[in-house]
Amino acid sequence: MSVVVYVESQNGIIKKAGLEVASYGRAIANAIQTNLVAVTFNVNDASMLNNHGVDKVCNINTTGDTFFNVDRYSASLAAVIENETATLVVVSATANGRYLGPILAAAIKAAYVSNVVALPSAYDPVTVKRSCFTNKAFNACVSNQSKTVISLSSNAFGLKEYTSEAEYTEAEYLNSNSTLKVTATDSISDKVTIADADIVVSGGRGLKGPENWHLIEDLASVLGAATACSKPVSDMGWRPHSEHVGQTGKPVASNLYIAIGVSGAIQHLAGINSSKVKVVINNDPEAPFFKAADYGIVGDAFEVVPKLIEKLKAIKQ
Repeated sequence: MSVVVYVESQNGIIKKAGLEVASYGRAIANAIQTNLVAVTFNVNDASMLNNHGVDKVCNINTTGDTFFNVDRYSASLAAVIENETATLVVVSATANGRYLGPILAAAIKAAYVSNVVALPSAYDPVTVKRSCFTNKAFNACVSNQSKTVISLSSNAFGLKEYTSEAEYTEAEYLNSNSTLKVTATDSISDKVTIADADIVVSGGRGLKGPENWHLIEDLASVLGAATACSKPVSDMGWRPHSEHVGQTGKPVASNLYIAIGVSGAIQHLAGINSSKVKVVINNDPEAPFFKAADYGIVGDAFEVVPKLIEKLKAIKQ
């Protein structure tokens, strides 16, 4: 019996979310004294998984199928899970992970637990803490199935280092009956993505126009952060929809979230509530965001942000 984790990658390179589920899986494997098996797709170099305690890497080559195919991925993963007689499976809460998790759980007749934020408190039955009500509360979820698929929230566990010497194997990429076919994807390759970012700098209508967005980008550049925006900003076409965060956009679970000129509508707060530290800069002291923020600055963004950038640059030098 093993713990199996699905380690995500992009262009052959393992993503941070993949390393996090490997770290989480290792901690579970230690608790129940078993092996950790990582399943990868098209990874060029999986050696970094040795730093996260993986005992076995099972790589699946999807030659001729360039893009993520949820049906073939789930079928291939299910075969590995059966071969390893795994009862605990971990996926990340990325866009692909949330798509894959329920389908995989159905395929292996397992319980599916989403938004998990901590290690299981018990293993017989599996009991885990998860966020609920758009991250406003937590509950203890008990799995009554013999198998459980856990979807780990981003940045909930972090990266832990464990030394191991992984065995490398190959597995078959199985066909499915699905007629779904992805022909192309659009991605921004030269920026930190919102999903992988430890820090997110977000802007709202308080920036007054797209011509002032350099404030967000300059601060993000200094911090090595991803850039994001509120829904009105994307609706007005100032920024692409891919940067819209909130309940109706992309969820954010960063270690630090900085909101500049964002009033803090309930839908926005619901989508970023999983972030560990929230900072708001706004000239309206009555802005709802101040009630949810850990730190707040009441002031004009056009005065505060340049000074903040200047100070951060000085610290880095």
